[in-house]
Amino acid sequence: MILKTLAVGTLATNCYILGCEETHRGMVIDPGDDAEAIAASLDALGLTVEWIALTHAHFDHILAAPALRERTGAPVAVHAAEAAWLTDPPALLRVYAPDAPAFTADRTLADGDRLEVGTLTVEVLHTPGHSPGGISLHVASEGALFCGDALFREGMGRTDLPGGEADTLPRSIRERLYGLPEETVVYPGHGPQTTIGHERSRNPWVRP
Repeated sequence: MILKTLAVGTLATNCYILGCEETHRGMVIDPGDDAEAIAASLDALGLTVEWIALTHAHFDHILAAPALRERTGAPVAVHAAEAAWLTDPPALLRVYAPDAPAFTADRTLADGDRLEVGTLTVEVLHTPGHSPGGISLHVASEGALFCGDALFREGMGRTDLPGGEADTLPRSIRERLYGLPEETVVYPGHGPQTTIGHERSRNPWVRP
């Protein structure tokens, strides 16, 4: 698996470039800003983008998606519960990013969907709580999980933004993520990577 992480935008969102070593097909996860830097990395890696996947529709995870789609021709995918936010975000999110471009998704996702990236299969896990349509993207063959703002190293996402639910997020983490193999590497939306095993034993916010 090819993997590159870029910290983009004012909130240093982790944008992940995932690629298949055999076919050089790729996926961009959460292009939160800095479209030119993302495009330059794609060129350097020699990847053809199959998908632009959004773990959720908060502005710091989506700002570069329209420009990247125009440049690569790759479709944008987001969970169905947040597709409308791309064109009409909640009022509070508009305050944070009043100049965010409005755009539509090319595909809406649901729990259990699978996206093919060359020989890699990326499974969609619905993990709401930080936002209604929050998803995690699991690449089982590589032991990798891209979880957006659901789970952080010894932390979890905030639940006080529109659509957040304080009871739902810990349940999503326990029921959908903590059951994955302990060695699964967790790539969060912000901050350093971790593992499922570490979070099960050390996360003070979400105990198994």
